[in-house]
Amino acid sequence: MSVQERKERERAGRQRLIVATARELAEEQGWDAVTTRRLAERIEYSQPVLYSHFRGKREIIGAVALEGATEMAAAVRAAASAAATPRARVTALALAYLDFAERHPAVYDAMFQLDGGLAFAQEDTPEPLKDAFAALLESLGEVAGDGVHPALFTEVFWAALHGLATLTRAGRLPPGDAERRVELLVDRLAVV
Repeated sequence: MSVQERKERERAGRQRLIVATARELAEEQGWDAVTTRRLAERIEYSQPVLYSHFRGKREIIGAVALEGATEMAAAVRAAASAAATPRARVTALALAYLDFAERHPAVYDAMFQLDGGLAFAQEDTPEPLKDAFAALLESLGEVAGDGVHPALFTEVFWAALHGLATLTRAGRLPPGDAERRVELLVDRLAVV
């Protein structure tokens, strides 16, 4: 291995450590607790080292969001692929999405609530975000119904899931009814 390859590997390792530490700190104490000073202390590097990887907190949030999008896409695909019928796939997808949002609230916030400097639904949208939408579209597109554009249906269904995730987390919806809400959503929106 050349010196350059070793340096690149070490740099990539530091970047993964910064993102993992930011994510851990955000999950423990919220995003307000994620500062370059705290991150530098936790990973035992100087703040200039952090700034050599990320220009600031916004880029760190963006990196966490991209990582989260990849994980959410995998979770949604795994849940949907285990189901045998279109209705079961949509239900499994919805429950996996809500479960991801509940288990990873700081990551979910990075993906959809905070400014990570990422473009959504545009030409320059990063690939992990496009893939996360594609993971939803793969199952939702087949239940959009006649004359309904699959991507548009996916956007509406996703918006409903996001609303359920956000309202549940904020304590605006009674806990424990996620499955019933998903069932109602599938019954009313999906053509299965």
